[in-house]
Amino acid sequence: MSKKRDSHFSEKGIDFLSRQNATDSAQEIIGQVAKRFDKQYRGEGFELPPEVEAMPIFLEWTAGTLANKVNSAFWEIAKPQKNSRCLDIGCGVSFLIYPWRDWDAYFYGQEISTVATDALNSRGSQLNSKLFKGVKLAPAHHLQYEASQFDSAIATGWSQYYGLNYWSQILGEVKRVLKPGGHFVFDILNPDKPLVEDWAILETYLGTEVFLEPISAWEKVVLAANAKIVSRKSGELFELYKVQF
Repeated sequence: MSKKRDSHFSEKGIDFLSRQNATDSAQEIIGQVAKRFDKQYRGEGFELPPEVEAMPIFLEWTAGTLANKVNSAFWEIAKPQKNSRCLDIGCGVSFLIYPWRDWDAYFYGQEISTVATDALNSRGSQLNSKLFKGVKLAPAHHLQYEASQFDSAIATGWSQYYGLNYWSQILGEVKRVLKPGGHFVFDILNPDKPLVEDWAILETYLGTEVFLEPISAWEKVVLAANAKIVSRKSGELFELYKVQF
């Protein structure tokens, strides 16, 4: 809308429209990301052009060695504490592959992949019925949990698929569900890293386009949400942040 057309709206109304537009534009992306990861979790193949399959980063992806470069070890800056309640947003199959039993922390999840959600809900309680508290199938901008419910929240491996306006909504939801003094750990893609361009090309052909936003723009969004950056850790592709509201 033009400024002239917006002039009759209150600031609150304009803010609502901005947030609603961000959500609407994200809905299609949410569907694409869910479709890509459903396919990946089912172990189905991806048909890619020969020039993409010839890229070294694709060979690392098929060999499984790329995961060490793209997965953020959130516990290195915010290890879940014993008996704490932790929400893993966009959790994938986190409870099955990370040492939640060693941490002795209560795991709650939210995910958009039906395949991952079903896998966790069918196997999580078998692995540890005390710690596993279930996974909700829903997008991150609408967390299916009560206010002030969690000691910590985690969101790694997916922020790069969405725009900054959408991420602002996610920060608001995370703030709502965290207890006072709770922390949020998430990662963002650093566009200045050497591997980023090739990785973004690969991700696009896998069905998930990547947003290459500068670190400074991300940090402005965090500060605008009244969040304080407590610590930060740099990886080969991602910057891992721990913040408190």
